[in-house]
Amino acid sequence: MRAVIQVVSSASVTVEERTVGEISGPGLMVLLGVTVDDGPEQADALVQKIVNLRILGDEQSALELNAPVLVVSQFTLYADVRKGRRPSWSKAARPEQSEPLYEYFVEQLRNQGLDVATGEFGAMMDVALVNSGPFTLVIDSDELAAPRRA
Repeated sequence: MRAVIQVVSSASVTVEERTVGEISGPGLMVLLGVTVDDGPEQADALVQKIVNLRILGDEQSALELNAPVLVVSQFTLYADVRKGRRPSWSKAARPEQSEPLYEYFVEQLRNQGLDVATGEFGAMMDVALVNSGPFTLVIDSDELAAPRRA
């Protein structure tokens, strides 16, 4: 799994002029991509990393501040652009695999006691946010499992 995490003061998702999810911060905007090799273990590791990162005000975590989170599915995070001019999506999980993992990820965030809003899986969405800082991180679950080099 791959997540782009942004610290926000507000964020919202609109589908066909209808707001489907929104938060006011400080909080986190999470764009979530699922690859063909992902499962619940990767989701659990990513949730634990995200909720405990000390990236909000006064070096506090989302869990410590009970900060809201907006999660949007983003299969394009697994685009392969090494060849040609058209991205390949071969590493991105198909909807029948990625949607249940996306839902599982959201549920695990909620199980931490956080207020979690979402986009609409598979829809064409307009995402609006005010990035605080700006502060943006990219986290890949494969890298969480790898040993840290000195």
